[in-house]
Amino acid sequence: MDSQVASELESLAEEIGGCRRCPRLVAWREEVARERRASFAQQAYWGRPLAGFGDPSARMVLLGLAPAAHGANRTGRMFTGDRSGDFLFAALARAGLANQAESTAAGDGLTLSGAWITAAVRCAPPGNRPTSVERDACLPWGVRELQLLENARVIVCLGGFAWDAALRLKSRIAGSETIPARPRPRFGHGVELPGEPCSLIGCYHPSQQNTFTGRLTEPMIDAVLERAQQLAGGPGELG
Repeated sequence: MDSQVASELESLAEEIGGCRRCPRLVAWREEVARERRASFAQQAYWGRPLAGFGDPSARMVLLGLAPAAHGANRTGRMFTGDRSGDFLFAALARAGLANQAESTAAGDGLTLSGAWITAAVRCAPPGNRPTSVERDACLPWGVRELQLLENARVIVCLGGFAWDAALRLKSRIAGSETIPARPRPRFGHGVELPGEPCSLIGCYHPSQQNTFTGRLTEPMIDAVLERAQQLAGGPGELG
């Protein structure tokens, strides 16, 4: 990967980290970082917006909902330090897209190969429920991120909120402010939407609500990742 692209992704991450566009999200992420959960009381929380992370040469992008209040909002890396991340990283390791099956903190040795992880909204939202206005305020960050990930060919949308955000990202990159005319492609687990610059594939979000109830199982997410690798042009290769 061109070092210039990696440098531009780092610069973008710095810009994202300083964003204060959404007053409700700013207030909540900082309140959580001050008050902290008892089990993490001795840890310094990130408490800022998060950029994506992974392989700058990635052909697959995994798009989540938003940072978890005591997960990524604490650790400073998407899906790191919470149960959703535990489930996701184990699946990525089985698929050959991650070098280890768990991630507890930034700098813990996790490396992604062929994959990039990001989110529709970059700040932890109250009740894990960002608004459509907050989603749209984050869209420009996602557009710039995808434009820099020039090898990306497929977006795995983790949940319906991410699916809607991905539809808007595709439209913005194509130069349109609106998403495709109705009937709008509807989210579903395993649903595919081909197109440029990236195809979409839906996957239930790896939240405890889904994984603990069996709505999303290991074989289900494994099948989605296998199909995403096919759409992206092949499996990841760890170096």
